[in-house]
Amino acid sequence: MDLTHAAFNEHDCGNCPIRHRAVCARCDAAELRDLEQIKYYRSFEAGQTVIWSGDQMEFVASVVTGIATLTQTMEDGRRQMVGLLLPSDFVGRPGRDRAPYDVSATTDLVMCCFRRKPFEEMMIRTPHISQRLLQMTLDELDAAREWMLLLGRKTAREKIASLVAIIGRRDASLHIRGHKGPLTFDLPLTREAMADYLGLTLETVSRQISALKRDGVIELQGKRHVTVPSLDRLLEEAGDDTDGGFLN
Repeated sequence: MDLTHAAFNEHDCGNCPIRHRAVCARCDAAELRDLEQIKYYRSFEAGQTVIWSGDQMEFVASVVTGIATLTQTMEDGRRQMVGLLLPSDFVGRPGRDRAPYDVSATTDLVMCCFRRKPFEEMMIRTPHISQRLLQMTLDELDAAREWMLLLGRKTAREKIASLVAIIGRRDASLHIRGHKGPLTFDLPLTREAMADYLGLTLETVSRQISALKRDGVIELQGKRHVTVPSLDRLLEEAGDDTDGGFLN
């Protein structure tokens, strides 16, 4: 069962840490007040299921803090992680009342939820929301195409570099930092989760992270705290153009 996150309940939309990237990014003051009437916060502990595939979706939501995974289960019981939800990512689809995937909290997670029916009604009368959601959906489609390339064609080293680059650039965007100069952030995934998501063994993930560290592409403090001295160098290791191979 999810718990109300009191700290976020005390904040209005104007103080939200993902405000500039979320589905409400273009809303004016009056529209934000309307959203306040239909929103609530939910928090989940790491490992907790947010919603099961096929369940009735009574809400749509933005990830405020933490990270979640989208997982699909095959008929024989095998499970495949098919996506990551990072802060500011949107969960649920207006007009669709069933969840297409299992959504699980990989880390402690806080979500800003909107009751689905009122949100759908608000989309009709609020172009700012529908336009922003369309943009986010197209970004998600581009990211999915990039991920197909990553899983299908990239080497193990390129896969690890790509994932680090995705997380690092998102962290910089959330904190409104540029991509010039070193990037410093915490990896939200364990090495086991990275292996699962990238289709690699745990040993391969550890070996490639150590190799990137040894070659000066990344710096590590502990197992999670990462510094990227040069994003261009990291993107080269990922097999992508340095002028923007990944979406923010």
